[in-house]
Order: sequence, then structure tokens, then C-alpha cells
Amino acid sequence: MKRRNFIKKSALATAAFGIPTLVPASVFGKNAPSNQIQVGQIGCGRIARDHDLPGVFRHGQARVIAAADLDSNRVLLGKKFIEDHYSKKMGTPYLDVKTYTDYRDLLQNKEIDAVIISTPDHWHSQPAMEAALAGKHVYLQKPTSLTIKEGRQLVQVVEKTGVKLQLGTQQRSSEQFRLAAELVRNGRIGTLHTVRVGLPGDPPGPDAPVMPIPANLNFDMWLGSTPEIPYSEIGVHPQQDFSRPGWLRHENYGAGMITGWGQHHFDSAAWGMDTEFTGPTSIEAVAEFPRAGFWNVHGDFMVKATYANGVDLYCSGNYPNGIRYEGTEGWIWVSRGSYVASTSDPVAQGNNAKALDASDPKILLSLIGENEIKLTKSSSHHGNWLEAIQGNAELLSPVEIGHRACSVCLLSHIAMKLGRKLNWDPTREEFVGDPEANTYLSRTQRGPWGTDKVFASSKLMSSIS
Repeated sequence: MKRRNFIKKSALATAAFGIPTLVPASVFGKNAPSNQIQVGQIGCGRIARDHDLPGVFRHGQARVIAAADLDSNRVLLGKKFIEDHYSKKMGTPYLDVKTYTDYRDLLQNKEIDAVIISTPDHWHSQPAMEAALAGKHVYLQKPTSLTIKEGRQLVQVVEKTGVKLQLGTQQRSSEQFRLAAELVRNGRIGTLHTVRVGLPGDPPGPDAPVMPIPANLNFDMWLGSTPEIPYSEIGVHPQQDFSRPGWLRHENYGAGMITGWGQHHFDSAAWGMDTEFTGPTSIEAVAEFPRAGFWNVHGDFMVKATYANGVDLYCSGNYPNGIRYEGTEGWIWVSRGSYVASTSDPVAQGNNAKALDASDPKILLSLIGENEIKLTKSSSHHGNWLEAIQGNAELLSPVEIGHRACSVCLLSHIAMKLGRKLNWDPTREEFVGDPEANTYLSRTQRGPWGTDKVFASSKLMSSIS
């Protein structure tokens, strides 16, 4: 029986039980078209074009065969982008990419083994859950979720289905972030007591004039589970190019830089702090918010989070963009250096060029011994995901770790809003003795969209709840 037919019949058989079966790595051959991981791209905007698609294109064991976007212009441009890549690589027209204006139709395509989700923040958790329930492996852009409740729902579905979900916290595949975390975890700066995280910020913006909805955009679906508001181009994405979209600066769809970039740095910091599977025990913050204009995410801010291991984490836009670990015997600084994920990354590279530094240069030359903690090495975050699908690697950024890093972002935002110290129980994932703060752990979801509906209708719910 041919592999593709075998997979189809196996998927149909397991679907009857509601839980997909993973295909063993031994089934995959070496990069033959019929043996490649067939990938669907969900969201064809800036991050897909600049980062996610090129990240998968570099690896011969995968082939992107489909694309979905609720902007019909963008999905056609995405189709061309993908087909042009393969035509150039193969020297001949090679692939007819299937297009969809509703990602749910893409998920029904039995030829697709895995999906990349490069959508706005408020459209992360729901399609990831639905993809997992359809038996598709997932590469998910950060932040993991819009709320802590959504994130926990996603974790439960992914763990129950067994698909490989990788969060797009690609700093874990940068050597300097791994090395910094290894050195800290192995005591090269003594006992860690403080971590300082610097994030870029977002300025306030202008008023947004109400505009006619473009015929090529399904705006009602684009809004999804968020409250309905009038259309304005600066609140969605540019219609003429792929520059940085305006939705990043509106709380309908996210929380600004604390989630937009914060998950990267909080994830990396947790790697060095050895707190990947937990969270802070208290958090407090101050922040400035715009008083006018359409864009309303935080401006200048300061966050302090305290962990059970005694480490205090501070985060502010006044720190240089990166992470500084401070211990009893020195410090280590790590940043992205000259790396950018997209052409419109909101940080000046001239101020961020040094990728790794320490109080004593000898710290960075220290070798990690055989009996010391060694963290997983990877030179490609997308490649690590593909290798994990094939059973040849361990995921660097699995869903639980991604949820925990995102939770620190969301807790920080809640503390910004309430302006007072909050005590957090990372095991129960709720604020201690604070009913008001606990109301921020979820949002009302506008139907017919939302993770609550997906979770409630899932065949897995009875065994998860």
C-alpha cells in the first residue's frame, strides 16, 4: 500500500475514536515528494513571508502545499510566494498550491500533515486547537494565547491528541541564548538572584477613521472572538504592503509588546532560571497607557515578578533589549544581536548588536562538563519542529513551556491594569484571594468563534475536564 493511502486510511480509522495517531518516523523516506511532511500555511502576511515560510523552505523533508488567509488578496500573494520559491528551487513550475479563505477548510485536507499558524494574536489558540483535533502538527507563532484560560485549553487539547506543537519562540534555537542559560543553570555566576528583561515599546497612535470594509477581507471573521468594532485599516493590516500591522497596538487583539515580544524574552529567561514549567508567586507593575488615539496598548512600564526559588525578574522598556542574569559571582547579558525575525522588527539594531557578554569574559569560555546540565541544541527552530514530527528530535518549545512563558506576559498585563501587587498560584493558575484579578484570566468570546466553543464541542472534552 502506498504511504499516502496508508496515512489516509489510518487517519480515518483513528478519527472514529477522536484521537489521531502519530505516524512513526520510519514511515518517512528521504525527501521524496511522496514522503515529505505536507504543510499548510495559515495566515499569509508579514511573519509568514519574512520568517515562517522561509524557515520551513530550508528543510527538504517538508513541502508547503496549501495556504489560507481570510484576505483573498493575501492568500493569492501567498500562493505565488510559495510557488515562486519551489519553481526557482526546482527550475520548473513544480507545485500548484491549494488556497483557502477559511482555514477550517484547509484543516479538512487529508493530504496535509502539519500547519504553520502565522495569524494575529487573537487567532492563535483557536486554530491551533482545531488543527490538533484534526490530527495536524502545529508550528504556532507567539504569543500562545490571548488569555490564560485559552492557553490552558490549548495545552490540554494538544497533550491529549499527541500532535507536535512548537511555539515560535525561536530564540531557543540561537546559540547565545542556549549558552547563556546553560552557564547560569550550571552556576557560572554563582547563585542567581535577579533577572532584568528589556523590551521595545510602542508609542501611541492617531485616531482611526471608520472606513469601508475592503471586498477582499472577511472582517467579521478577522475579528473572531473579540468585540465587534468598526473597520479601519490601521486597526488591521495594510492593504498595499506587508509592513508592521496596526492590530499589534490594540488591546482587542493582544496586549502590545509585553506579549508581542515579551514571550520571547520571558521564555529565554525561564530557560536560565529553571522555571519553564511554573510561574511567579507574585507580580506587580506600573504602566502608562495612551489617553487618546486608536492604538491603546501600554507605553512605558515596569514589571516585577518574584519566583518561589527566590529570583526576582524585572522587565522594562528602559532596559536594553535583551536579558541580563545577575548572580552572587557575576552577570551574563544575552540578546538577539544583529538577528531580525522580520524586515519591520521594531528595534534599532545599532543599539542591540552585542549578543553575549559577561562580567568576566572567562565566564563565556567555560566548558560545560559531562555531568553538568546540557540544554538541547538546535540551529533551526522550524527544523527542530520537523525533526520532532519525524521522531528524530525533542521539541524545543512545546506547548506547556509556551503557555507558561505567555502566562508571565499576561500576568504582567493584568498587573499593569490593576496597578497593585498580585499573589499568584502557578499550580492552580489563579490569583490568591483576589476575585477581581481572577476575572482577567479569561474574556467573553464573541460567537460563533472562540476556544470555549471548540473545547466544549470537542470529543475529548469529557476525558479532559
